[in-house]
Amino acid sequence: MAGTRFPVRTQRPRPALLGIYLNDHLAGATGGAELARRAAGSAASTEAAGPLRRFVTEVTEDRQALLAMMSALGVPVRSYKVYAAWIGEKAGRLKLNGRLISRSPLSTLEELELLRLGVEGKAAGWRTLRALAERDSRLDAAQLDQLLSRARLQAGMLEELRRHAADQVIADRLPERGGTAA
Repeated sequence: MAGTRFPVRTQRPRPALLGIYLNDHLAGATGGAELARRAAGSAASTEAAGPLRRFVTEVTEDRQALLAMMSALGVPVRSYKVYAAWIGEKAGRLKLNGRLISRSPLSTLEELELLRLGVEGKAAGWRTLRALAERDSRLDAAQLDQLLSRARLQAGMLEELRRHAADQVIADRLPERGGTAA
């Protein structure tokens, strides 16, 4: 095919890709921390309040650990991504959830599910950095192992709270089914 032009693919240097990757995780950590604060505040008078307050503290510490690793690796923070995540979390509060003025019972369930997904993403990021720590002495493998362990505990705690919320919101509102199956 004479005269056909194919797009030229240029690859970014690997350090640039790592910077994009870590800034994406920082944006996720920012949005996740905001969502965790909101969930903890909404649960203030429930049994979930204590675990969620501890979770907020841990998520804030995890974000600080990520920032320290980015600094050690010489990765600059891209503030626009952090601000976009912060704004995105605030905008997420405006979604329609079956209620216009008051908080929907679905809000707690959905927040817990989003937090659980965020923790799984965070753990994937820690696993990636843990593999990199095998080749890069600027990263502390033992710290990453601890962060991975904490992420597993966080996921378990959030799943327990999520199941409880699902039982309250979904299962308790299902109509009773009588009779036997045919």
